[in-house]
Amino acid sequence: MPTKRRLTPKRMKERVSTLRFNGSVWCNLDIALRNLDQVFGRVVQPLGLTIIEWYILRALYDRDGQHASELARAVGRAATSFTPNLDKLQDKGLIERRPDPSDRRAVHIFLTRQGHALREDVLQSAEEIDTMIENLFTEEEFDIFQNIIAQMQTLELDWDN
Repeated sequence: MPTKRRLTPKRMKERVSTLRFNGSVWCNLDIALRNLDQVFGRVVQPLGLTIIEWYILRALYDRDGQHASELARAVGRAATSFTPNLDKLQDKGLIERRPDPSDRRAVHIFLTRQGHALREDVLQSAEEIDTMIENLFTEEEFDIFQNIIAQMQTLELDWDN
């Protein structure tokens, strides 16, 4: 693996361009996320996975045997539209569904032997992506960036106002 290279603040400044859409936070964040999605795709594609499949495997590596609804929440998807993602992973032989003995409507999702075999490649690709992103910042900026992401993940629409 190549050595980790940090950009200095001067070099980072050189790489920062003017924000589009008059600096609109939402528009620029959406463009940044779409760009990252393309980067993720290039790293994940050689594994034969879509990005959502990669997320699901990562969540199962953290805790195998989750309810399908828990797994959907863990990867930021609606449980009602999650089944096709699980179908594809099952068709690839990476997961299996097992009925919940205490709730016949629920299923637990488990990794298969083949799913477990991808663990190192999936985790290595995660490290590669994290390193790419981390190298854009100084250490202090990266800590702030992670705090901002954590805060953004908790945003909810206030239906009362």
